Order: sequence, then C-alpha cells, then structure tokens
Amino acid sequence: MQYSNTITLHVWGRYALFSDPITRVGGEKFSYPVPTYQAVKGILESVYWKPTFIWVPDAVRIMNPIETESKGIRPIRYNDGSNDLSIYSYLVNVSYQVQAHFEWNLHRPALAADRNENKHYFIAKRMLERGGRRDIFLGARECQGYVEPCQFHKGSGAYDNAPAMSFGLMVHGITYADEDGSGRMTERLWQPVMERGVIRFIRPEECPIQRPIRKQRAKKFTPGQNLQSCDTLYQEVTQDGLA
Repeated sequence: MQYSNTITLHVWGRYALFSDPITRVGGEKFSYPVPTYQAVKGILESVYWKPTFIWVPDAVRIMNPIETESKGIRPIRYNDGSNDLSIYSYLVNVSYQVQAHFEWNLHRPALAADRNENKHYFIAKRMLERGGRRDIFLGARECQGYVEPCQFHKGSGAYDNAPAMSFGLMVHGITYADEDGSGRMTERLWQPVMERGVIRFIRPEECPIQRPIRKQRAKKFTPGQNLQSCDTLYQEVTQDGLA
C-alpha cells in the first residue's frame, strides 16, 4: 500500500446486538457492552467491500452511555418451525466513532489486477457519504444502523474522562479461509480495554486465543464473471453523479 487509506465514520442506531456467535443458534441473547472487531468490520463491509481487500478496524470510540433494554422475542424454533419465547437484551441509543483502513487480501493473487488503491479509496469514501452501499445492521438484522463521515475524537463522549475499563474475555472476530490461507474458519478472542472512551483493536494475528471452528473452502472470484472490477465500478460512480 502506498497510502494509509484510513476512513473515519460515525455509526449510530436505536438498538444494537453484538452477541457471541455461539449464542446465535437460538435461546437467550445478550449483547456485549461494546461492538466487537467483527461487528465493526461487518459495518465497513456494508459501506463498501470487494474480495480484493480486507477492512482492518483500528479503533472505536464509545460516544453514548452504555445502556441495555430487554425485549421478549418470539423466534422460530429450528427443530419444528414453531415459535419460541426468548429474552433478548439490546444496547439502546448507541453512537460510535470508528477509525479503520483497508489492506490487500494477498491470499487472492488472482485479483491482483483489481488492486487500485486510489479508486477503491475513492469509492469507499463516496459510499460512506451516501450512507453505505448496503443496509447497515448493528450486530443483528433487526438493529438498523446509519453511517456518515466524521472526524475521530471530534465532539464530547460519555467516557472521555473515565478511567480504563476492561470488558473481560470477548470474541474479537472470525478469520475466514480466504483471509489467511489456512483453509478453515477460526474464532479469535481477546480482552478489550477502553481508555478514555476509546477501544484500540489489536490485529487478528495478535489475538492471544484462537480456536479453529471447521474447515472451509474459499469462494472463487473471477473478474468479469462474478466480480465487478474497481475500474468499472469507478466509472459507474462518477457517471451517475456520485463523485
């Protein structure tokens, strides 16, 4: 990479559910008090994503007080299709500032011709200004989120003067087969610490606990077939008056 390719965005919504992936198969769900690395990465991918690169969240700033609200939900049972009754605990009135950058996915050499960082960065910034290329979800589909450009550290946050706060062992994220060339999915765990309202993420390879989940085959992308090149997308963005 020739440049840092850093973007900063304001993320907010009425509800958020950043739960452990293990609890997503059913039953009660309780949100982590802060967004995970994987949740932030998912938001960035909704703004703009190509298999050519990987988003790397650097930091998240917690703007609003951490508050929760419990709701009775009637999810569908997996075994018979009937409704069940569960209690979901959501974060409410969330607001975050996110700082992130993208790096080339070197485990996809077939996409080397698509590595135009200037055009990818241009498209990412334009998609952010327009609220994202896809719908934004804050950990779960029922938690609609919104994004806009911002300046990191601008404005006052609820924990700007708070002492360091540890959140214990949490899921950092999931490493997929095409991201490290291992041919498997791996869950990562770490212990985040918030200092003056800011959590600085460690890189995936730096996580102290990594647990293999299962073998996985990376999906193949072929430019011109199931992948639109950044050159073509760049032309569409500029021609449609989005520049």
